[in-house]
Amino acid sequence: MLNDAGEGFLNLHEIVRAARLKLPLHTWDYLIGGTESETTVRRNRHALDTVAFRPRVLRDVSSIDCSSSLFGVKTRLPVALAPIGGLESFDAGGAATGAKAAGEFGVFHIVSSVCQPGLEPAAEASSGPKIFQLYVRGDDAWIDDHVHRAKAAGYNAFCLTVDTAVYSRRERDIARRFVKPWRTRAAGLSYQAGLTWDHVKRFKDQHDLPLILKGIATAEDAVVACEHGVDVVYVSNHGGRQLDHGRGSFDVLPEVVDAVAKRAKVMVDGAFCRGTDILKAIAVGADAVGIGRLYGYGMAAGGQAGVVRMLELLEEEIVESMGLLGVASLAELDRSFLHPAASVVEPHVHSAFPHLSLDERDYR
Repeated sequence: MLNDAGEGFLNLHEIVRAARLKLPLHTWDYLIGGTESETTVRRNRHALDTVAFRPRVLRDVSSIDCSSSLFGVKTRLPVALAPIGGLESFDAGGAATGAKAAGEFGVFHIVSSVCQPGLEPAAEASSGPKIFQLYVRGDDAWIDDHVHRAKAAGYNAFCLTVDTAVYSRRERDIARRFVKPWRTRAAGLSYQAGLTWDHVKRFKDQHDLPLILKGIATAEDAVVACEHGVDVVYVSNHGGRQLDHGRGSFDVLPEVVDAVAKRAKVMVDGAFCRGTDILKAIAVGADAVGIGRLYGYGMAAGGQAGVVRMLELLEEEIVESMGLLGVASLAELDRSFLHPAASVVEPHVHSAFPHLSLDERDYR
């Protein structure tokens, strides 16, 4: 994958920069923005930036394995491409492009129900493990139809997003007078607002496809999810795009891991965009990490090849950091490798990328 200078992308900063230079301003704002004051966006990064490592030495790290598994499927990294609505704004292939990239590299791809080209075409484009994520826009029969279609299309699991009962005020979009195309097509929003634990129980009673609840933000709800037999508790604040003044996802993660107590798998997303970020989540107890904005940057920078290159660079960072931490496998990581620390940067959506050239365009 080539950057604007005709050279291969050598770090993640270059991918972010290429995405910014290629995207219209309103699309860029949609990708990086959050709700209202964007306090939750910043807290996502702040939570990660205020944890330091406690590395161990004189351990054999001559052979490092950063692979993982989810739903019995081995993956090259403990990450999944998170569901992003409107991926077709970054590349014409939309979810199909993401599916091809995930399959080529070897990680899970989560397909959003508000992303083109849709459930079946995205599955057909995939050569790897995949999850379908649904925003509820209809009754029980409507949900059942999507579950049956997802199962028939070969999806490994089904994901319900549960933190969008009310659509938030995305003030960057409002200021640009930007109305996302999939928002104009949206109908049945009251069904999402009416979603309750009874719907979760009904799903588990009616269907055998593993269920993920995305948008869990407290230990209390994690416990209820486990009581309902949910297979994966997915810690997320929607990338800071729903409730403003929420906690950072990484701050929430420990209490959820403890509350789940291995009764379900745990996923997390929210500003995880460097190899060290991924390892911090694994050390706390997450089983997989969702990659959202970074996925969008890769797709905008270079379509399928851009996403694959992003994952390759992320893998390089993970392997290097594991070696320097003194672990040869992810299973060796635990909370003893982490320590509270003061942040050395102002938290913002790009505080993980201090080498961006801010003089050309506004990355903040």
